[in-house]
Amino acid sequence: MSSFTPDSQLELLFDPSVIPQSFKASLPDDLHIRPLSSTDVTRSHFSVLSVLSPSPTPSDASYNTHFSVLRQINASTESIKLPPSYVVIVIVNKANDQIVATGSLFLEKKFLRGLSLVGHIEDIAVDKNVQGKKLGFRVVTALTEISENLGAYKTILNCSESNIPFYEKCGYSKKEREMARYRPLAPIPSPKF
Repeated sequence: MSSFTPDSQLELLFDPSVIPQSFKASLPDDLHIRPLSSTDVTRSHFSVLSVLSPSPTPSDASYNTHFSVLRQINASTESIKLPPSYVVIVIVNKANDQIVATGSLFLEKKFLRGLSLVGHIEDIAVDKNVQGKKLGFRVVTALTEISENLGAYKTILNCSESNIPFYEKCGYSKKEREMARYRPLAPIPSPKF
């Protein structure tokens, strides 16, 4: 069993101070919320994501390249005093240093509304063994507050019809309709960076 790794020993996707201290303090003592780290490929990240869609674990090299690209994009926006573009948070079980919940926020820089921001929440996933403990609610609520704190004029997400009641409990309401077009060939190869 692995011992808990503190944030100070990790390469994180973005500055952890972006996560409201109130959310960190509200978690039970055996859980920790933080940004995604460069080593989370070894902490069940893809196992947790697989509750949403097939998510095979990539090689360490592929994961690290993808992580580095997202981190560099965040660093470039932060260097010009803009918020990070990619905010992926995880909740870690301190007892075994494994991820039990995750979610993503993408901050889109708009030309509308005075060069504003829109937050897009994606990939809310909770390990099957801990579902029902309101961790998904905590992840969505944290990402929503982060989005608003970073200046997004709205935060949006897509979900299945069956998940609408859950997201309504998180403060969201039905608006508009989603359209999608999927590439006709499967499987879709990972982009090569």
